[in-house]
Amino acid sequence: LSSVTGSGTATIVLEDLERLGRGDIFFLIGANPASNHPRLMTSLADIKKRGGTIVVVNPLIEPGLVRFKVPSRPWSLLFGTEIADEYVQPHIGGDIAFLTGVAKRLIETDAGDHGFVSEACDGWDEFSSVVEATDWETITTRSGVGRGAIEHIGDLYGGAGNAVFAWAMGITHHSHGVQSVQAIANLAMMRGMLGRPGAGLLPIRGHSNVQGIGSVGVTPRLKESVLKALEDELGVRTPNGEGLDTMGCMEAAAEGSAKVGICLGGNLFGSNPDANFAARALQKLDLAVYLSTTLNTGHVLGRGRETIVLPVLARDEEPQPTTQESMFNFVRLSEGGPSRHEGPRAEVSVLADIGEAIDSQGVLDWASMRRYGTIRKAIARIIPGYRDLETIDETRQEFQIRGRTFHDTSFATDTNRAKFHAIPLPDLRGDSVTLRLMTIRSEGQFNTVVYEEEDIYRGQDRRDVILMNTDDIERMGLEVDAVVTVNGEGGLLGSIVVRSARIPSGNAAMYFPEANVLLSRAVDPVSRTPAFKSGLITLVRQSAGVG
Repeated sequence: LSSVTGSGTATIVLEDLERLGRGDIFFLIGANPASNHPRLMTSLADIKKRGGTIVVVNPLIEPGLVRFKVPSRPWSLLFGTEIADEYVQPHIGGDIAFLTGVAKRLIETDAGDHGFVSEACDGWDEFSSVVEATDWETITTRSGVGRGAIEHIGDLYGGAGNAVFAWAMGITHHSHGVQSVQAIANLAMMRGMLGRPGAGLLPIRGHSNVQGIGSVGVTPRLKESVLKALEDELGVRTPNGEGLDTMGCMEAAAEGSAKVGICLGGNLFGSNPDANFAARALQKLDLAVYLSTTLNTGHVLGRGRETIVLPVLARDEEPQPTTQESMFNFVRLSEGGPSRHEGPRAEVSVLADIGEAIDSQGVLDWASMRRYGTIRKAIARIIPGYRDLETIDETRQEFQIRGRTFHDTSFATDTNRAKFHAIPLPDLRGDSVTLRLMTIRSEGQFNTVVYEEEDIYRGQDRRDVILMNTDDIERMGLEVDAVVTVNGEGGLLGSIVVRSARIPSGNAAMYFPEANVLLSRAVDPVSRTPAFKSGLITLVRQSAGVG
């Protein structure tokens, strides 16, 4: 997204969603907020109530996106609220082809905003040439969506007054995830649905860590301006070489060039594809250190030659106020509270102790770094847009980060114009023998931590299942509740139960993180995000029924 607008976050605020009503459209692409972001479902229900149109694009029909029970509304809780007006089911990995088809329809019907494109955008000629040169047969074959359905969605969008495009990991967890985001942005720009109130782009974030880590510049290579500001503020000199992303760190551990791993929260083992490789890589570390609020599988299967697990306080137990950042770019204080157990310490305190022990020359004042306000003031002076963070301890007022929301046509790029991207259609993976696999989460889990085996929304009483199209089940000589071994590009998984689901033929879904063992280490070459949503698998029957 930063290659389009100059900012990698949402271009809108919550009030922009509240503007959507009759004649407007909301696209929900590659996301299942019914399970993973339920607060957004209230906004979708409100858009429906005001007469807006909800278009869901997802290979798997998710019951919660068809009808959702809003807990705060008695009528909805009893009878449910209809959500999707249109439900488009492309092949796994077919999103770019589908989006290209919608763009082609807009060009054919001359439904674009020519004024916005010429005055506020770069790259139109190259983009439009690629779209016009792409034939409909290729589009429909690679997307898995018929031409009539694509044209219908194109006409709906072409007649909409306002539009918001939202997406999540179903779009980004592919080897062409960045291009998929650019394809969504292309559609928004074609009709001027960017740079004005009530329209824009909304990447759906899971929680504040996802947003905040990127915001403060944690990338393999810091921007030069941020690096210089960091050095000036702290009075230090930093290495200026290329760093490693997460997969790069795992590969370095496997090769033996990385000796120590320090993990701040999360589950590095459980959040990596190719689980067998992840275990081998982490086990080669001389020292693995985990700062964790909760025990997880990584503490058992991701141990180094020596492993230290340091229990730390959760955000709501912190002794000092912390801050959190919303997906709409608002930063607010979080007060913390009493600790639930004796022993765990604040994460910042632990890191400051480690830093002080390493920093024998006293380059930094680590005692001051134990005060969260000191860290906030440093961030405010180093990171663009965070000026108000310097005084938030005194004002106690939330603020929106500057330079991210675009309600006019001046964008944060080198030309102050938004940028179209010409995107060739990726090949559709798979053949008549294999199935395309995407991994999914249930409402009974948080990230890699599974709290419940049952998935109420999808009607599944267990997680060791593969969700398939009924035609594929019959074609492969199987039946519902047959037990199979699933062979993937990264490994195999036995004793998996076959279940039917409303998903296009040739595609299947299994639960994350259990299915990680099946996935290869393929990543998007630009973002380096693993392709959790585009594996290839084959099935071998084990027995006739559930054991």
